[in-house]
Amino acid sequence: MQQHTVSRRGFLKLGSATAATVGLAAVTPQVAAAQAEAERPNVTLPYPEVDLTDLATAVSSEAPQYFNYPDDSSPCIMLKLGAKAPGGVGPDGDIVAYSIMCTHQGCPLNFDAETKTLKCPCHYSIFDTELGGKMVIGSATVPVPQVELEYDEASGAVRATGMSGLIYGRVSNIL
Repeated sequence: MQQHTVSRRGFLKLGSATAATVGLAAVTPQVAAAQAEAERPNVTLPYPEVDLTDLATAVSSEAPQYFNYPDDSSPCIMLKLGAKAPGGVGPDGDIVAYSIMCTHQGCPLNFDAETKTLKCPCHYSIFDTELGGKMVIGSATVPVPQVELEYDEASGAVRATGMSGLIYGRVSNIL
C-alpha cells in the first residue's frame, strides 16, 4: 500500500483554495439577489385621498362606520375607541380604521364593541383594534391592515390617505 504525504506548503495551498471556494459560494447568492433587487423597478402607486369627515362625526364605539377604501372592493371599518390608539387621529387620537378582511383567508371580520376587537367567524382569529390591529389569537399570522388617517385640527376633517399592511388576496393595495 502506497502512502501519500502532503507538504506544509501543499496543505496551506489546498486549504486556502477550499476556503476561497466556500467563501465565494456563500457570497454569490447574496450578490445575485442584490443585483436582482437593483434591477427590479420600484413603483409606488399613490393612494387616493378620501374625505371621511361625515363618517368621523357619526362614529362611536357603539356605532362603527363602514366604508370602502382604497377602492370599492375593500370594505373597512372606522371606530372611535375612547382612548388614544396607535394610528389614531382626532382630538383624542382615538379614531382608527381597519380593513375588515381577515388576513388568514379573507373572511369578513365582525366588530365586538365590548372587547374592541375584530373577530373572524370563519377560523376564529381575533385582532385588537387598540393595538394597531395586532393579531391576538387564531389562524392569521399578520395584523389586519390599518387605514392611514389624517386629521385637520382647523376644520375637523378626517381623510383616508393610505394603508398600513396588505389587504388579503392582493399583491398590491392599489389595483
